[in-house]
Amino acid sequence: MINRPQPEEYAPYYANYISQVPDEDVTVVLKRLNESSYKLFSELSDEKANFAYGEGKWTIKEVLGHMIDAERTFGYRLFAFSRDYAELPSFDQNIYVNNGHFNNRTIQSLAEEFRATRNSNIYLIESLTDDQLDRRGIASGNPATVRALIYMLIGHELHHLDILAERYSCRPNS
Repeated sequence: MINRPQPEEYAPYYANYISQVPDEDVTVVLKRLNESSYKLFSELSDEKANFAYGEGKWTIKEVLGHMIDAERTFGYRLFAFSRDYAELPSFDQNIYVNNGHFNNRTIQSLAEEFRATRNSNIYLIESLTDDQLDRRGIASGNPATVRALIYMLIGHELHHLDILAERYSCRPNS
C-alpha cells in the first residue's frame, strides 16, 4: 500500500489533484480507472469525440490526448526520481496539445494509447520499493516525491474526467 503523501512532499498547486484520490490502494485505483476510462473513450463515436464545448476549448480527443501527455510526463518524472534525483522541466500543455494533432486520430486509437501508457506506468509503480517512493526530485521548479507524483497522476485523471462529465456531457454510455 502506498501511503498518501504529506503536504511537504508536493507543491500546494497539486493539493487539489491529491485530495481527489480515494483512500484505497492506489494500484487498485489505477487499474480500475484504466479500465473505466478506456471503456468511456472507446465507446464514443468520432463525431462525439470531436466536440468542444466552446470556442477555443479542446475537443474530447484533445482532452484525452492531454491526459496521455500528462500520463507520460508524470510517469517519466516518477521513473526518473525513483532511480536517482532529478530536476526536470515543465511542459506547456497547450503547445503539446496543439502539436499532438489528436483530432486527426480516431478516438479508439487514443483510447488504446491511453490504456497502454497507463499499463506501463502500473508495472513501474508496482515495482517501486518504499525507499524509491520516498525519493525526491524537482519538476516544473517544484519539489515532489515519487509517492506524490503517483497521486498527482491519478488526481489529474480524475480532474479531467470531472470536466468531461460537467462540460462535455461525456459520461459512461454517453
